[in-house]
Amino acid sequence: MKAKVGDTIVVEGTHVGDHRRIGVITAVPHEDGSPPYTVRWEDDQHEGILYPGPDTHIKTGA
Repeated sequence: MKAKVGDTIVVEGTHVGDHRRIGVITAVPHEDGSPPYTVRWEDDQHEGILYPGPDTHIKTGA
């Protein structure tokens, strides 16, 4: 998985009742765009470090 600052990251719920989380990537520490990423989540504006799993995909920013 490769990403850049400004891309949207989507984590799908894996269990019944889980909700989808959407965030904006605010930092990518590796020049090649590989994880981990710093993400600001849309639902609560919390920022955290994310190591994406198989239920995660990137929507490229403008």
